[in-house]
Amino acid sequence: MKLNGRIIAKGQAEGEVLYTNEGISFFGGVDPDTGIVAESGHPLEGQCVTGKILVFPQGKGSTVGSYALYRMKKQDTAPLALVNKDCETIVAVGAIISEIPCIDKIDIEQLKEAKTAKVNADEGTIEVD
Repeated sequence: MKLNGRIIAKGQAEGEVLYTNEGISFFGGVDPDTGIVAESGHPLEGQCVTGKILVFPQGKGSTVGSYALYRMKKQDTAPLALVNKDCETIVAVGAIISEIPCIDKIDIEQLKEAKTAKVNADEGTIEVD
């Protein structure tokens, strides 16, 4: 299955999918030193986003989240790529300054059971088996 979306930050990545149907805050919701989701009660609480194709509807929280994502990239704890239903400004800026491939306008429900994916944010696509 191949889904077409909108390009936010160019690049390509391939890897394991980590899916959630809830928004993510990169400032306070994810530990930038470990990449582990720390937000209490979040469906991904305790799971690591590092090196994953992170699929989530949208970001949430403070604008500092952009810089938290940048810090994660510099510390090698960032996701490989970001796939959103609706990418808002915080995630978009974080992906762009961190050079993390990012696409949105994707029906993420179709990726709920995906194990691995190829993100081509140069073309705005995500492909899963």
